[in-house]
Amino acid sequence: MAEQDLLTVSVVTPDGNVYESQTRLAVFKTTVGEIGILPNHIPLIASLEIDEVRVKVQGTDDKFDEIAVSGGFVEFSNNVATVVANSAEKKENIDTSRATKARERAERRLETAKQNNDVDTAKRAEISLRKAVNRINISGH
Repeated sequence: MAEQDLLTVSVVTPDGNVYESQTRLAVFKTTVGEIGILPNHIPLIASLEIDEVRVKVQGTDDKFDEIAVSGGFVEFSNNVATVVANSAEKKENIDTSRATKARERAERRLETAKQNNDVDTAKRAEISLRKAVNRINISGH
């Protein structure tokens, strides 16, 4: 397979590079829907949802690397897709116990905020809850 038939996917956070691989397909959940990127796709920039980035593993028909991202954006040009997110974790690195505890904390904060009619705290708790649930779902538990 020629090098131009591949694209490079990098996922970076303020803490550094979380993931990098070459592939024929990467799938991203953007704020306007899901998008699949193949080599030689037109350049784009898109905001990402709190969800997963899926990267097809080379040489397989149906295996994907899964990376939990906390939103951010993806920029694609010259066969390089760069995801920039506040936080990201590869599926195999997700601590399900920690994610479950984060979900429970967020649920408690959300309930308290709703009882106190604290809209700002409720919104932050909802985002924390979505991040924790995303990590739990991706980890497979």
